[in-house]
Amino acid sequence: MNLPNKITISRIFLVPLFMIFVIPIPDATVNFQLLSFMKDEMLAFNNFINNYGSYVAAVLFILAASTDGVDGYIARKHKLVTAFGKFLDPIADKLLITAALIALVQQQVVTGWAAMIIISRELLVTGLRLVAAGEGQVIAANKSGKIKMVFQAIAVSVSLLKNWPFSIFTDVPVDSYLMFIAVIITIYSGIDFFAKNLKILKSGGM
Repeated sequence: MNLPNKITISRIFLVPLFMIFVIPIPDATVNFQLLSFMKDEMLAFNNFINNYGSYVAAVLFILAASTDGVDGYIARKHKLVTAFGKFLDPIADKLLITAALIALVQQQVVTGWAAMIIISRELLVTGLRLVAAGEGQVIAANKSGKIKMVFQAIAVSVSLLKNWPFSIFTDVPVDSYLMFIAVIITIYSGIDFFAKNLKILKSGGM
């Protein structure tokens, strides 16, 4: 396995670590009788999560999101582009964004509609990639998809950081506006993706 693919896989492994710091341990687990010997530790951990978890999660998210450009750059520069990498790279992006959106919806920071639109686009695109794979083709992420990922990453990062650093200067909910922009770009990139790859659906018997 080459270096770019290893970096992509590391991004996937960062997703569950990210979730640990952004979603507290459920009350049912904390109060589970068989785990009573760990209750104080779990309560202390949840207290940490409630106060600082989003900031730790934001660092992990930014670290994971930044590897998206790194693996692609290395793959292109050293001619290490593979079919496996083309397939896995967008999957890693989708796992990361989906995990973040689910967490932010649970925290009531992002609306369910915004999350539904973004996740639906990712599922539809993944479905088309599976159809393409069945036809022996691999669809790499296009330019609009990469731009979409950048705006989603920025919007999620600011949301996790509770509108920092903008909160230092203004009470305007910049994170909400950024998420709205990310949703619009997501819709556009989805339309663009399907328009450019419609021939695959037709060849698949649509």
